[in-house]
Amino acid sequence: MRSAANLAWACIAALTAAGGAGLWLAETRAQQSHAETLASHATGGDAQRASAAIVHYGCSGCHQIPGIASPSGHVGPDLTTLAQRVYVGGSLRNGGETIVRMIVNPRSVNPRSAMPATGITEAEARDVAAYLLAQR
Repeated sequence: MRSAANLAWACIAALTAAGGAGLWLAETRAQQSHAETLASHATGGDAQRASAAIVHYGCSGCHQIPGIASPSGHVGPDLTTLAQRVYVGGSLRNGGETIVRMIVNPRSVNPRSAMPATGITEAEARDVAAYLLAQR
C-alpha cells in the first residue's frame, strides 16, 4: 500500500514538473520572440535570416556565436553576450547601427580592427546584427 502511494506521489510530481517545464519553455520562447522584435527594430534586420549569412561569411571562424552549428573561433571577441555590452569595438556605444557598420566595414569604425571586410551586404549585416542583439 505504501509503495502505491509513493508511486502516485511520484507521478503527480513528474506531471507537475512536466507542466512547469512546458510553461517555462513557452515563456522562454515568448522572451526570445520579444528580443527578436526589439533587435529587428534596432537594426532593420531579421534575426531569422541571419544564420545563413553567418555561415556563408565565416563569422564563427573567428567568433563564438550562440546557436550556430559550426566551429567557434577565438580570434575575435565572443559574441554570446553582445546584447548586454555597453561598448563594442573598444569604445563605441553598443547599438544596432554601430554593429551593422562594424560588420560591413570594421576598419571604418576602428582603423586598428583585425576584423576583415568580408563583402557582406548591409542588408545581410542588419540581419546578423539583429540575430546577435536578440541573443539573451
